[in-house]
Amino acid sequence: MGRRIAILAQDLIWQDRLARSVTAAGGEPVLATTASGFDDALVGTELALVDLTARAYDPLAAIERAVSAGARVLAVGQHDDLDLRKRALASGADRVLAYRKLFEDGPGTIEAWLGRVAEVGR
Repeated sequence: MGRRIAILAQDLIWQDRLARSVTAAGGEPVLATTASGFDDALVGTELALVDLTARAYDPLAAIERAVSAGARVLAVGQHDDLDLRKRALASGADRVLAYRKLFEDGPGTIEAWLGRVAEVGR
């Protein structure tokens, strides 16, 4: 299996879609729906996906914790919530993509992100 990627998403359908995309891109998803679960999922991972639309956790704080733990973060959220997307970048996310991008080509999008992360890490 490929690189472990912690996934924080409250919506289980969306979490499943992200997990399937990570697997199709050659990664190994580690799933969480809460902040404490995400902290556990981050152990032994260098990469994270954070769904910005949630009520059960603070997505910006989750991004900050992931970055503090040494993880690179890809965030996903509503295309029209520009303020939240900008705040996610300011919190340390590498990229923030609209749901539609990952819905239309999740595996390709994640594979491209993994390639960029690998290039920067060299």
